[in-house]
Amino acid sequence: MNIRLTATALALLATMVQPATAAVSTEEAAKLGHELTPLGGEKAGNAKGTIPAWTGGFLDPVDSSGRRSDPFKDDKPLYTVTAQNMQQYADTLTDGVKAMLKKYPDSYRLDVYPTHRTASAPDWVYKNTAENAVRGELDGPIPKNVYGGIPFPIPKSGEEAIWNHKLAWRGSSWQVALNQYQITGDGKQILTTNANLRQRMPYYFKDGNAANFDGYFWELNVETLGPPIRAGEIVVGRQNVDEDKSKTYTYLSGQRRVRRVPNACCDQPTPTTAGLMFYDELSVFSGKTDDFDWKLVGKKEMLIPYNENRFLQAKESDIVTGQHLNPEHVRWELHRVWIVEANLKAGKRHQAPKSVYYLDEDTWQANLGDRWDSDGKLWKTLWMFNYVMPEIGGAIQQTFGYNDLLSNTAYIANVMNDQSYHQKQTERWPTVIFTADGLAAQGVR
Repeated sequence: MNIRLTATALALLATMVQPATAAVSTEEAAKLGHELTPLGGEKAGNAKGTIPAWTGGFLDPVDSSGRRSDPFKDDKPLYTVTAQNMQQYADTLTDGVKAMLKKYPDSYRLDVYPTHRTASAPDWVYKNTAENAVRGELDGPIPKNVYGGIPFPIPKSGEEAIWNHKLAWRGSSWQVALNQYQITGDGKQILTTNANLRQRMPYYFKDGNAANFDGYFWELNVETLGPPIRAGEIVVGRQNVDEDKSKTYTYLSGQRRVRRVPNACCDQPTPTTAGLMFYDELSVFSGKTDDFDWKLVGKKEMLIPYNENRFLQAKESDIVTGQHLNPEHVRWELHRVWIVEANLKAGKRHQAPKSVYYLDEDTWQANLGDRWDSDGKLWKTLWMFNYVMPEIGGAIQQTFGYNDLLSNTAYIANVMNDQSYHQKQTERWPTVIFTADGLAAQGVR
């Protein structure tokens, strides 16, 4: 009797425990580098010839010591999408892009250029990606047995796909000098942040492996230099694949004190954007995955911002027209993207209970995203630019922002245009500069 009760209890318990998602078979993983790119995109072009085949990415040598040029400066737009002709291209437009065209019919447009599949990564990242494919799994919301490459290059769920975005290749250690801007409802461009940004991705340390990886995959140190009211503020953060272990600290120069940010997550305002963006809106999405149900809608050809070195050539005083980016400086291309939908789980709270993200198949970066408010209204459309940085690996993400479709405001983060250099690789930053102790030593004002 006791044995039968125990067996029944175990059977009931098994139905309550969420199993880990399985890795793909060795036969399926063998497609990587052949039918698929080494990171999981389709190698072949499309039937119409409007998306070319991937042939290794953009590998031409460039001078990365200073300001980056535009390798496609001689390209001319193939066509332009406006409010007047948008129905002709509706199948390739996100809800957010359609809303922008309708909201700003006289100033917003998409200049569509030839598609260049510039994404690449080092060979050791390709090797790790292939190994991740057959060993990686999701244990609840946490990726396990993955390291140094795309964790789920052949995704079977929306949650796996969004982790590919969060763990996308962008280098291992780098620095950026940047500005950030608020765009007000009446079109004023207000500087909120001038800062030095130091970042690293321990997940992509070449000498590491899955066995000794402690889960801290992304770390940053943001030292604010201006405007004067914010000068001296510093934020450091260490993001873990287990969000309960993530840590963020801030130093406020007026108080001369280091404080831990109590809830550096989700729909809480982030100090690095003067409180104008949510934590999980950075780089389109950087939040907790276990608050949402994730659906892998499928793959589709869509118009997305891509290879934005053209944007870097513009002066920052000229990057905004009205309440949005100046379309003269934004390059759009046709790419295949994975569409992932997130819906808030029952019992959870978030100001944006529904979102849709568009992940580039070659990089896994989310180039676009849309969010709906609790009333079901399309609220924000988010975007992120990648730039051709072949010494790091083709198309690397950096500048991002959003347009608030309800308030007519916008925010633009990590603008490098007026700086003396446009992001550069560094020797590996020491761990201490991303910790509370390091922050206390750095805060001198």
